[in-house]
Amino acid sequence: MNTEQAKQIRIEEYLSRIGIMPAKERGHNLWYISPFRNENEPSLKVNRNINQWHDFGSGEKGNIIDLAMKLHNTNSVSEALQAIERAVPILPSASFSFRQQNALERIENITLKPLTHPALIQLLHKRKIPTYLAKSYCKEAHYTLNEKKYFVIAFPNDKGGYETLNPYFKGCIPPKEITIFDRKTSTVHLFEGFMDYLSLLTLQAKQADVSAVILNSVNNIDKALPFLSKHNLINAFLDNDDAGKQALEKLQKMNLPVKDISKRYAEFKDVNDYLCEKKMEKNQQETLPKINKNRGIRL
Repeated sequence: MNTEQAKQIRIEEYLSRIGIMPAKERGHNLWYISPFRNENEPSLKVNRNINQWHDFGSGEKGNIIDLAMKLHNTNSVSEALQAIERAVPILPSASFSFRQQNALERIENITLKPLTHPALIQLLHKRKIPTYLAKSYCKEAHYTLNEKKYFVIAFPNDKGGYETLNPYFKGCIPPKEITIFDRKTSTVHLFEGFMDYLSLLTLQAKQADVSAVILNSVNNIDKALPFLSKHNLINAFLDNDDAGKQALEKLQKMNLPVKDISKRYAEFKDVNDYLCEKKMEKNQQETLPKINKNRGIRL
């Protein structure tokens, strides 16, 4: 592991791997009881936006390498990197995607079980997805990669693979594929990710009776066309970003009967952010239509 690879690791993940958990969360900051002194109130802050820490007890601050050096009482960057690598493996990519062949060869010991892990349940609560709803669509998967153990929320696709999510990364257990729920309806709902689908069902449980396609990546749009084209109406719950707009435009250019639902949550990146009331930053927003909050994305 080199310094650039180490800096890609989230500080909160590294701390959790060595048994240090946050005492409280405030916006994008996590607060910890300091491992460097006895205290009742947390004084060690981790800013998740910039992946930096600040020890208010000593005034020290820095990146993950600085923290590892302090935790392991060493002035050696090399020793700190070794300590980080023991706790957190080098990931195949920043998003922990399993597309690379060398990563595929190292995924082993995949087991599936009902969704019960406290960290995953906490993640669902943070995303405002009811546990009972997630359990009806998802599993809990455990596996090893590079001899390191992982656990994730696992959402199945149509070829036996799984889209995965835990508090620190999202990716997939291959093969990569779309997920179709064929309810034999004339309308079909279209989503980029499974958390957006579960978010709509959280808002409106009756929408579970409507056919749906979850792309599991906007790059899979072509795979969904044969199923989408069978319907009289396509409700597109795509993200409010460039990739989502490009996918929408592709459907429109094909003269498919698509309705852009993303306009109804235009201040939010996606349906889950709408559910969580997590608006985009002002510099991410374009000129937005006024939203009727009483209506929201109700269909």
